[in-house]
Amino acid sequence: MEKYRGIIFDFNGTLYWDSPKHKQTWREYSKKLRGTAFSDEEMVKYMFGRTNEQIIKYAIGKQPTPEMVEKYGQEKEALYRQMCIEDSENFHLAQGVEKFLDFLKENNIPRTIATMSDWKNVEFYIKNFNLEKWFDIDKIVYSDGIIPGKPAPDIYKIAAKNLGLKPEECIVVEDALSGIESARAAGIGKIIAICSEEPPELYKSIPAVGGIIKNFDEFDRNLFETKVII
Repeated sequence: MEKYRGIIFDFNGTLYWDSPKHKQTWREYSKKLRGTAFSDEEMVKYMFGRTNEQIIKYAIGKQPTPEMVEKYGQEKEALYRQMCIEDSENFHLAQGVEKFLDFLKENNIPRTIATMSDWKNVEFYIKNFNLEKWFDIDKIVYSDGIIPGKPAPDIYKIAAKNLGLKPEECIVVEDALSGIESARAAGIGKIIAICSEEPPELYKSIPAVGGIIKNFDEFDRNLFETKVII
């Protein structure tokens, strides 16, 4: 079995299963933008893992102005955060995440997050999920308006560099098709798909996917080259 030195997590739909909330809010804003709501198929292909700018561009069929991106993006994200807080029963990290992050921390395995969320949302997650317990906040990569959105490889290349590792030395955990392609294009050593919203069958057909899990209790701890404490 090949071993890896570090791990990079997508966040939305991976560490925090919030895809239904993003779907609901983008359905509302897609109606504003083009008159009809995004279909489920469009959500999978054009929304998950993308920047707000990319989503708005797809919806209106042309490059949006910076003012439009800012206005609709911030309105949508504020509504999304409100929905998260109001849904207190589901406002927590995904099954097995905290135990797995504790394991990584105890074994000094390099780790970070690479998300297309903007900084306001990342701050929201840091505060509410106590992410500083497990992650160096300065190493988290997020949508800063400069980094190209997934499926471009940039975000995972930057994340690996932040860990002091080569992409091929890292594992990536992703739920979005655009994120899987981003990790593949970045040369990530192993891509694990997590079935937060989609069935395993979707990922089985993707050659780049090296493993499929339903939650983090199923993650194979022996994939890391460090002598670990299980």
